[in-house]
Amino acid sequence: MLDAGHILSASDSMPDLLSGSTTDLLPGSTFTALGLPRPLVTALAREGITTPFPIQEAAIPDALAGRDVLGRGQTGSGKTLAFGLPAMARIAGERAAPRRPRALVLVPTRELAVQVADALEPLGRGLSLRTRIIVGGMPMGRQIEALRRGVDVVVATPGRLTDLMRQGECSLEDVEVTVLDEADHMCDLGFFPVVSAILDATPAHGQRLLFSATLDGDVDKLVRRFLTDPVTHSPVEVTSPVETMEHHLFQVHRDDKMDVTAEIANREGRTILFARTQRGVDRIVKQLARVGVRAGGLHGGKRQNQRTRILDEFREGKVTVLVCTDVAARGIHVDDVSLVLHVDPPADHKSYLHRGGRTARAGERGSVVTLVMPDERRSINAMTRRAGITAIWHRVRPGDEVLSGITGARRPSGEPVSVWQPEAARPPHPRREGRSTDRRPRSFSRRRGSDGGKNRVREAGGFRGSGTSHGR
Repeated sequence: MLDAGHILSASDSMPDLLSGSTTDLLPGSTFTALGLPRPLVTALAREGITTPFPIQEAAIPDALAGRDVLGRGQTGSGKTLAFGLPAMARIAGERAAPRRPRALVLVPTRELAVQVADALEPLGRGLSLRTRIIVGGMPMGRQIEALRRGVDVVVATPGRLTDLMRQGECSLEDVEVTVLDEADHMCDLGFFPVVSAILDATPAHGQRLLFSATLDGDVDKLVRRFLTDPVTHSPVEVTSPVETMEHHLFQVHRDDKMDVTAEIANREGRTILFARTQRGVDRIVKQLARVGVRAGGLHGGKRQNQRTRILDEFREGKVTVLVCTDVAARGIHVDDVSLVLHVDPPADHKSYLHRGGRTARAGERGSVVTLVMPDERRSINAMTRRAGITAIWHRVRPGDEVLSGITGARRPSGEPVSVWQPEAARPPHPRREGRSTDRRPRSFSRRRGSDGGKNRVREAGGFRGSGTSHGR
């Protein structure tokens, strides 16, 4: 294990941004030793959390000391508590005024906002802190009512927060701690101007904590403009392969692609499949149902209450196969996902790492499998090199032993099942209902499809014998 206080350079382009850490901790430190207040330590223990992850050991003492922090780490490395715990500790003891939150966590997607709030809200109760999600796809009126009563910690997406700021329902003038989580993804989605405007609305002397997989491009600009003498923590090199994750590349013939997909999806264990487009997700879900495999589909074209219920039932094991797009998957932080299957190869190495990060979380084992057409070999080899991973190539066909040996694939029954839908009887969660109203920058909406992909929606075909083939 790396020394918890070890500081690594964020990137060669930013040597002047790095400075020494105030931490000097040994692995195995307790949350009490990190300097957190007793109510937070007690709340953590109540949740069964007693030992800090390396990113938490490294970042929390510096954040508690008031330093601006740059954090890097694999998904599942404990980033949420690394920024959430010190932020709540800093604002404890004083109630927020109406419409004036005291801590802001800015995230790129609604699903991630729900995940972050669900992790922080029960921990903040011991400090009498009120946490609220401010995102599109949920009733704006309820969010306005909560802000008028006073909210201590706001977890928000840029679009809805900007709307409420323009309406005069939310002021950031009292914000003491601002967190940017998955800053690189916010910039990739075209939110750089909006995020910059939001940070401009927070006090210049306030503390900023920025967590990102990469610290280049627009993220570099955010760091240089808004962070003061930041300390950078990266206990694990972001592009390094996770030791508990295996990588396999399956070269398949176009006519075999969906049959191989069905056999892998029919395995035991929680599985996530990735498609490039919303239409591709819907087609795969329907084609899987036709051969007896029930799967849930997740993409930005679904209503927010549907997306929330699908994720809830995936976590609960009521459905074990989830098919999704890159954008929708950003908020999926579910334990015990044992396999990620790229039905459509990712667009670049960043997407590969983020997709793969849905498995092998928190020390668990997992596998990442990519289906590759013969003409895609060169581009996939280049992508894996950039991702810093070593993958094993296999030529596969439906029914091959290598499929079952590596993934646990099983031939589906062939008997059609109904297309899976989340249970309708579930009572609506007060924070998780309503229609989607979260708006991205206009230029983004015109430039990309509704699932945020760079490619136009393409038709996805079916299984062998259905008369079509599954296109890229």
